[in-house]
Amino acid sequence: MNDNGLALLSGSSHPDLSHKISRILGVPLTHAQVGRFPDGEVDVKVHDDIRAKDVFILQPTCPPVNEALVELLTLIDCCKRSSVGRVTAVMPYFGYARKDRKDEGRVPITAKVVANCLTVAGVDRVLTMDLHAAQIQGFFDVPVDHLYAKPVFKEAFSFLQPGSAVVVAPDAGGIKMARAYAQTLGLHFAIVDKRRMGPDQVASEHLIGEVEGKDVILVDDMISTAGTITDAARMVRKHGAGRIYIAATHGLFVGKAIERIKAAELEAVYVTDSVRPRTDLPAFVDVLSVAPLLAEAIRRIHGNLSVTSLFVE
Repeated sequence: MNDNGLALLSGSSHPDLSHKISRILGVPLTHAQVGRFPDGEVDVKVHDDIRAKDVFILQPTCPPVNEALVELLTLIDCCKRSSVGRVTAVMPYFGYARKDRKDEGRVPITAKVVANCLTVAGVDRVLTMDLHAAQIQGFFDVPVDHLYAKPVFKEAFSFLQPGSAVVVAPDAGGIKMARAYAQTLGLHFAIVDKRRMGPDQVASEHLIGEVEGKDVILVDDMISTAGTITDAARMVRKHGAGRIYIAATHGLFVGKAIERIKAAELEAVYVTDSVRPRTDLPAFVDVLSVAPLLAEAIRRIHGNLSVTSLFVE
């Protein structure tokens, strides 16, 4: 494509994804130094001229989240002080999204804090994917393009026949996502009703829907400690499900996640490279790339073209 005015700037949180996007667009990554001072502070310098450029900063805020976030804020400030035309933060994974409301006393709304930080730093636009809570888009006073990884997973499950499988939401918060996947794949869907006991402890209690004799696709926006998703897998197995698959956009796999998915007797787990994949993932975990989807969104945003078809859920 014509790279006139377009600049791709990569942070250090997921360079492999940045290089994939660069190759697809045919636009080289801007030469930049992203490092640390001896005391750990972020040190950034852009070596190429980016004045008046349409800059896309590629930086999912994946673990270590705080490092990635401060680095992103520093890169945004660097671009603004370099007189760029526009800065878009490309955050396939938006960290701190779990706290999107005040659901009890004396707790923060950290998703809003991060939105404020990005806006104050000078970002003009945000491109993200499968937010933990879609309403986080409203925390920003700048445009937010919210993509869904559903087209990537649709191809992975193309072998399933209508009537042979059920899409299952592992909790009530995933109902909308499960319904969307079920409609796309031509399948029915069910819901696991669960009760949370603590930050990483979940007790599932009821299954709404029929899974007996059916293959099951458990869908979620992320796998963090894998407590919710593996508990839901045990629930549907207890109700007579056949093969169990998991599709989750953001494969964080922190804490005991690997141990839990190994013990869950799953047929396959599909995640995307929205975050940097761990190197110790089991063989049944398949990492699908969202680089083509993100690259197409960047191409359209840069060309002032509609991106509606990319984020229709």
